[in-house]
Amino acid sequence: MDKVLNFKQGRVPLLISMPHAGVRLTPAVAAGLIPDAKSLPDTDWHIPQLYDFAEELGASTLAAEYSRFVIDLNRPSDDKPLYAGATTGLYPATLFDGIPLFREGHEPSKEERATYLEQIWTPYHRTLQEELARLKAEFGYALLFDAHSIRSIIPHLFDGKLPDFNLGTFNGASCDPQLATQLEAICARHDQYSHVLNGRFKGGHITRHYGNPAENIHAVQLELCQSTYMEEFEPFRYRADLAEPTQVVLKELLQGYLAWAKSHYAA
Repeated sequence: MDKVLNFKQGRVPLLISMPHAGVRLTPAVAAGLIPDAKSLPDTDWHIPQLYDFAEELGASTLAAEYSRFVIDLNRPSDDKPLYAGATTGLYPATLFDGIPLFREGHEPSKEERATYLEQIWTPYHRTLQEELARLKAEFGYALLFDAHSIRSIIPHLFDGKLPDFNLGTFNGASCDPQLATQLEAICARHDQYSHVLNGRFKGGHITRHYGNPAENIHAVQLELCQSTYMEEFEPFRYRADLAEPTQVVLKELLQGYLAWAKSHYAA
């Protein structure tokens, strides 16, 4: 396969991961999708654009090129379920609405999916691991921010409307609790948005696997309601009028993340 990820190295101890931003499909996946899936409705749309201030901030960024319909980079390679109840796996079989993703008998073969694991999933995680190791070696600690977005109402996955900002720290295991409290406080200052910590989304595989506060690696996931920056239905148009105030909060969160770590490790 050709390019499977987009990585830009920064100058501060922060890596922003965007595992569900990709929209590329392999021929086998493209040929097998049901008509309702061809618009890639479960994509974390426009996440690189929404975080386009990352370069100015000095953060490293890592974004997927291939769709989660090919392989989900935020699931473990052994496909062990992360959540009880309705969820999607390493090789998604359904849309978020619960309907089958592929036409019957047209799923990619086991051999094709093994190739996706080797050539898409593995390079992403290798890059992520290597960059966190580089940041820790240079600064003494590393910060990971796993950036996601999702439609605000999906009855198959959760009841009612999601809070706008869904912070996940795997119930406090992936980052220092004081850091999580500070990030919550930043969200609370912007009362035009709702927020929650470790609600429906506690952090996927990336947050759980790489976050290790005892080793000075802190990881936080943000699942952002798409209604805060875009039109949630096809053609999934980016809305700058919505996105700009949302970016103010995102930038404060990341600046607060960096400031907490600098103060914590200077003590």
